[in-house]
Amino acid sequence: GINAEYGVKQTVMTSVYGVTFVGANLQIRARLREKGLAESDAEERAASTYLTRLTFDALREMFLGARTIMEWLSTCARRIAKSGSPVSWTTPLGLPVVQPYRRPAAVQQVRTLLQTVVLTNDDTELPVNVARQTSATAPNFVHSLDSTHMLLTARACAEAGVTYASVHDSFWTHAATVPQMARLLRREFVELHSQPLLEHLRSQWLAANPGLELPPVPTRGDLDLRCVLGSPYFFS
Repeated sequence: GINAEYGVKQTVMTSVYGVTFVGANLQIRARLREKGLAESDAEERAASTYLTRLTFDALREMFLGARTIMEWLSTCARRIAKSGSPVSWTTPLGLPVVQPYRRPAAVQQVRTLLQTVVLTNDDTELPVNVARQTSATAPNFVHSLDSTHMLLTARACAEAGVTYASVHDSFWTHAATVPQMARLLRREFVELHSQPLLEHLRSQWLAANPGLELPPVPTRGDLDLRCVLGSPYFFS
């Protein structure tokens, strides 16, 4: 048999980045193939589709709020992209984000002695790629909030005289100041996510796309974010 965690771990991890049913199916199918559990392509395809459906159902049940927000972001992004505009927003720190995904007018291949290089024209006058604009919005928005949290933590550490360095979601300081950095990063996270981020995002989109109808923001849950301040495993 196949270990449940081994079989669906990749799909669960990439679900927060907007993995589609087709993409998840390919991931799980690859795990089945690695274990040689199916006797034919048809059996492998049927098994992977069945497991993918179960995995998505479980994700919707366990992470209802997250899935609802992801679906809301995708719906809004699709409507914006279909109107002909790239999806864009400004982070809480004032950084403008514009998704660059457009349909290339032409693809040129340049052959060298070592490889073939594909050149595309990403001119801003080209029509937007609706599918890529839609699928990328949820993960890119989350990444923009994560980077905002990282910069807020860096600023808080600088103000407190704490040495700080980071790579992506890995925060570093000297051993003696780890407890202090831990308190600061939790405080900054709570302050950031206590803001009405989705409401602000929807307002930005409506202002940038007058006349466009967007669904209301999903209802907030009852999680008390202040619990993060005392959570030892929130960031470790």
